[in-house]
Amino acid sequence: MRFSRCGDPIAAMTVKLASLFENPNCLLSHRNRHQFLVTLLVNIATFSHGLGVGWMSPVMRNLQTDESPLDFPVLVQQVSWIGSLVGIGSVIGNILAGFLQDRFGRKLVLFGIAIPYTIFWSLIYFVQSVEFLYVGRLMAGMTGGACYVVLPTFISEIADSNIRGRLGAMILLSVNTGVLVGYIVSTSVGYFTSPPFIIALPVCYFICNFLFPETPHHLIRKGRLEEAKKSFQFYKGIRRDDIKADSEFEDLKFHLNREQAEKERSFDYKDFITKPAFKAYASASVLLIANQFSGSFCITTYMSDVFAASHTTLNLSMCTIVIGVLQIVGNYVTTLLCDKYGRRILMLTSTSGASVCLSAFGCYTFFAIRYDLTAVGWMPLAIISFYVFFCNFGLVGCLFVVLVEVFPSKIRSAAVSTFVVILSSTVFLTLKIFPLCMAVWGISITMWCCSGITFACFLYFCFFLEETNGKSLLEA
Repeated sequence: MRFSRCGDPIAAMTVKLASLFENPNCLLSHRNRHQFLVTLLVNIATFSHGLGVGWMSPVMRNLQTDESPLDFPVLVQQVSWIGSLVGIGSVIGNILAGFLQDRFGRKLVLFGIAIPYTIFWSLIYFVQSVEFLYVGRLMAGMTGGACYVVLPTFISEIADSNIRGRLGAMILLSVNTGVLVGYIVSTSVGYFTSPPFIIALPVCYFICNFLFPETPHHLIRKGRLEEAKKSFQFYKGIRRDDIKADSEFEDLKFHLNREQAEKERSFDYKDFITKPAFKAYASASVLLIANQFSGSFCITTYMSDVFAASHTTLNLSMCTIVIGVLQIVGNYVTTLLCDKYGRRILMLTSTSGASVCLSAFGCYTFFAIRYDLTAVGWMPLAIISFYVFFCNFGLVGCLFVVLVEVFPSKIRSAAVSTFVVILSSTVFLTLKIFPLCMAVWGISITMWCCSGITFACFLYFCFFLEETNGKSLLEA
């Protein structure tokens, strides 16, 4: 009897686990597990990209001091180029990935992502002059730009609709996790110690790409139906003799062929100059302005410089790591609230909160120069913590969701691709001028300008941004 009593809880737990894995919404269910595992594998690329961004933030600060690990001096103007060239690289990555993924497949682009990232870390390690850093950051930007184009497409094509949102959210979550790890590695390990180990990431990522097939969607569009069927069976975890799977695959093939025929028949340049289209252009433009000119990516990139200029009494490395954690938390909050409460309320809360925090940070640094504020030396970290949290659950976390949903269906693909390229170009502009603004105007005026722009975007969202939650992507 004792053995049966001891065994009852174990049996109950086994039954509970079995029922959990049978749940169609469980990521580890038989139907979903390949989709989930492949998503984890491809996000090694986004994690690596985030790691590079986070690693460079403290390094760029050190390059301007006497503690620089390099044998040559790096000036403020050169640091602004090191920081901003990632934006130009991102534009190149956007265009190349967009051009290649439809012609040669998502898998080819996924393989290619590893190459510029490997070059980036090689140049970082063998650096002889500032030009090595320029080219390295350009390569890092190409990796990020390509990731933001091909990964959302790849994941959306392999994932079932009931888990697509969670798998898609892993892209930005992986980036922010990489940023945090980059902060920790950069502040804990020497400049020349980490690259030989980090370079193993793109190598592992490249090898992992051999473990899964091309998406069934792309293979169907290219007429490679036998390969498409095998790919479909792999990602859905179904047997070859499953009759239901055959009908599901035929249904997918029918809808893709019909969609392609309708697109070729109905596409017209006049669709780009309708009233809904112009309204979407306005909203998308303000989204990009709010995302970039709020300083969200600039402050992440130049985090150590921002804290150094804030007169905080706290350890700069510790402050940077705390911010990295809050980026992940803010992004995770987006996944919890975006579908429940809608996109508009998150954007309004995000822009208003970020504007207030930027204004408060500018005021603190203004008075810190004139008065002794060491008693509240923790305040810069508190303010920037709230700022990063507000940015990440709206301005950053909801950006691509809203950007896709605001456009009419007929022009969505072309419009979103265009605005992603514009976004990457804006990344270059803001990263280039941010350190120059801090050097010429000072950190206080720079933060107040960002606050004013963010508040103007809040007013636009308040009066003109429509709620897109629940909107079908087939709606015109």
